Amino acid sequence: MDGGLILLVFLALLFAWCLNRVRRAIRLGPVGYVGVMIVFIIVMLLLWGQTMR
Repeated sequence: MDGGLILLVFLALLFAWCLNRVRRAIRLGPVGYVGVMIVFIIVMLLLWGQTMR
């Protein structure tokens, strides 16, 4: 397991924690929450794919 993947997992957990706090503040519904998480996961996979080349 390489360091980049560990870093991505850590960033994803940090992002989810921050998003949870923001979601409570702006009253984002579960559909919006899932949408933001899917976009984040796609972006992270693309970034990870670029670094693997």
